[in-house]
Amino acid sequence: MSSSPAIRLKISFGEDARLGPGKMDLLEAVKRAGSISAAGRELGMSYRRAWLLLDAVNTMFGQPAIETSAGGSHGGGARLTLFGENLLAAYRSVEAETARLAERAFADLVPAIRAQARA
Repeated sequence: MSSSPAIRLKISFGEDARLGPGKMDLLEAVKRAGSISAAGRELGMSYRRAWLLLDAVNTMFGQPAIETSAGGSHGGGARLTLFGENLLAAYRSVEAETARLAERAFADLVPAIRAQARA
């Protein structure tokens, strides 16, 4: 058993505006891979699922988090916009701070959890 609590952070900005680990992992994959299809493959999801998630992020705040370029002889691609980079950084910052807070909050309880698991 891990000594640190695991955080799966979801942030809601309204009923239809939510960010979570799936969308943020997808943004990071697009950043690494340079395309929606490659990012989807990396995360084990279909192109359609990846596109729908990214489209939701793009429309959520009234400005795009990713930009795409059409295919053709040189191929297409996708990249994070400055807003997308900032959105990803803000989410990861809140995620890291939440993990630190959880670790401190549960620090005295972790030995009790381990002892109970062994019993």
